[in-house]
Amino acid sequence: MAYEISEIKKIGIGLVGFGILFSFLGMIIFFDRGLLALGNIFFLTGIGLLLGWQSMWQLFTKKANIKGSVPFFLGLFLLFVRWPVAGIIMELYGSFVLFSGYGPPIQAFLYQIPVIGWILQYPFQLFGQLRRKRA
Repeated sequence: MAYEISEIKKIGIGLVGFGILFSFLGMIIFFDRGLLALGNIFFLTGIGLLLGWQSMWQLFTKKANIKGSVPFFLGLFLLFVRWPVAGIIMELYGSFVLFSGYGPPIQAFLYQIPVIGWILQYPFQLFGQLRRKRA
C-alpha cells in the first residue's frame, strides 16, 4: 500500500504530537519550564524517529538551514537557562524558518484526511452554511 506507515514512524508522529501539546500547555500555564522542556524533548525525538537520525542531523546542520537551526537551538538554550518567553519566541521563529519548506507535502497529506481535508478544501462553503443556519 502506498500510504503504509511503519511502527517507528507512528511513534514519531505521536511524540511530535505530544511535544506540541506539552509546549502548548507550557505556554498556557505561564511558561512553565518543565512542560516546555519536556515538549522540546518529545518534539526533537519525534522528528528524529520520523526522518531518521542522520536525516535529522543533516536537516539541522545543512548550510542552507543554519538560519533556522541557530535560532531554534538558541531558543532551547534560553529555555534551559530560565528565560522561557525569549526561548519560545526564538524556537518558534527557528521552527518556522526550518520547516517552512515542508508546507506543500503537509498540505497534501491533510487534504487526504476525510473530514479535515474537506474543511481545508472548502472553508468558505462551510462557514457560509453555518451562517445560513443561524439566520
